[in-house]
Amino acid sequence: MNSMTRFAQSRLAWLILAGTALGLELCALFFQYVMKLDPCVMCIYQRLAIFGILAAGLIGIVGHKNRFARLIAVIAWGVSATWGLKLALELVDMQTNPSPFATCSFLPEFPAWMPLHEWMPEIFLPTGMCSDIPWEMMGVTMGQYMIGAFAAYLMALVLFIIPALSASKPRHGFIADYR
Repeated sequence: MNSMTRFAQSRLAWLILAGTALGLELCALFFQYVMKLDPCVMCIYQRLAIFGILAAGLIGIVGHKNRFARLIAVIAWGVSATWGLKLALELVDMQTNPSPFATCSFLPEFPAWMPLHEWMPEIFLPTGMCSDIPWEMMGVTMGQYMIGAFAAYLMALVLFIIPALSASKPRHGFIADYR
């Protein structure tokens, strides 16, 4: 088993995935509550996509030795990152090409059985407008940074999908184990 496969099947790899997603969630809450930047509906949906990546990382942390658990984690990672990238691209398009016909709704459209904006309004209730650009750093908007983040998650998935899903073999060695 090569080192890429050992790493992709290690707890450390999944910890890194979960840790980066948690970092992005904490950044979102920092922007919302410390910098007083109101999230729009598309921001809330992207936040949910990042929670999906965080969940994938947690599944991988717990089940990193189980091929089926890694499969579930990889699927959640791929779906969440793809959906997040789609949302980030749509948000940037709304911001760069404003139109009265291309707007977002005021409330998220979560399923009736899972009204996250009612259960956890501190995290999932949008209070901003999609067409606003409340923050930029070095001329790049938050939505554009999220395009980069979701693209990076997808590129990492492409690199790790085969090693993560390959059959595990007994591990020998002390340092190469990456526990």
